[in-house]
Amino acid sequence: MGNTPRATRRYSARSPLVGYLLRRLGTSVLLLFGVTIVTFALANLVPGDPIAAALGEGAASNPATVEAYIQERGLDQPLPVQYVNYIGGLFQGDMGVSLRTAQPVASDLSKAVPATVEIALLAIVVSLGVGVALGSLAAYRRGKLSDQLVRVFSLIGLSIPTFWMALVSFNFFFLQLRIAPGSGRLSPALAPPPTVTGFYTADALLAGQWVTFTDALAHLMLPVFVLSLFTIGLLTRFVRTSVLEVLDADYVRAGRAKGLSGPRLLFGYVLRGASLPILTIVGLAFGTLLSGTVLVEAVFAWPGLGSYAYNSATSLDLPGVMGVGLVVGVVYLTINFAVDLLYGVLDPRVRLA
Repeated sequence: MGNTPRATRRYSARSPLVGYLLRRLGTSVLLLFGVTIVTFALANLVPGDPIAAALGEGAASNPATVEAYIQERGLDQPLPVQYVNYIGGLFQGDMGVSLRTAQPVASDLSKAVPATVEIALLAIVVSLGVGVALGSLAAYRRGKLSDQLVRVFSLIGLSIPTFWMALVSFNFFFLQLRIAPGSGRLSPALAPPPTVTGFYTADALLAGQWVTFTDALAHLMLPVFVLSLFTIGLLTRFVRTSVLEVLDADYVRAGRAKGLSGPRLLFGYVLRGASLPILTIVGLAFGTLLSGTVLVEAVFAWPGLGSYAYNSATSLDLPGVMGVGLVVGVVYLTINFAVDLLYGVLDPRVRLA
């Protein structure tokens, strides 16, 4: 054991990428510790009486019931002691019991998080594909009609409020045209597939339930469309700017002089050179999709993290609020770590800095 740190330092010195990843991992652990402090502090600063909200007016008027509840939950302890107990519970997978559902918060989140990740993952894949294609097209056709059309489209995507687009899409595609399901993850006549990943589409495929798969995919259409519109506009503008900068680089001009053109020049030189800023905005957009879907989930009755956060906040369910805050913090830290990892792989200057 005494030689382990020395061996790690020797290995890190031989491999800059490993040293870079260890530094990023240590930073992420410290930030996660900070997230737990902020989440706990904010939850305890929320105005209102969570005890009355949990017990109801009748039980909250009984001092004996209130006292018993306080002692049972350890709320009579100083805040530092409550925080230590909270951290101890987290290490054991205990995030507390929801005051609203009377179920363990971890159990509630295990159902809500996959629902949100499913639409966010599909939305970021669609946005990335369309955004890179449109942004590259606009950069290559700079100043021409196609460039102007793409820029107008991206501006429209950025300008339309997401919640308003969700309401319009629900009314037009579901209520008026009846071409897309409007609420929930599945039609009422279908049972959820056996849980493996929590994603109804993937679980239905694994179970060979094709009817359930197509129905789940159809229910994803409108939420993904609404969430993708803003992200496509954002990515298109960033990709266009990044590609324009790379197109003027010496190595791209050298590639053209050697006869390179078309997809080989685009994918082998231009997009690779523009990948770092694009990667940054993709990470931020994915984190926003995961944590900012409250109104979209409310419109489409999607039982995800946003709906759970809204219901927990309006009912003063502090364990639920802290659980959502912790999950959102972990999501952002995980995405940032993944982006840092890709930075180190794509650009040697980053891991040597």
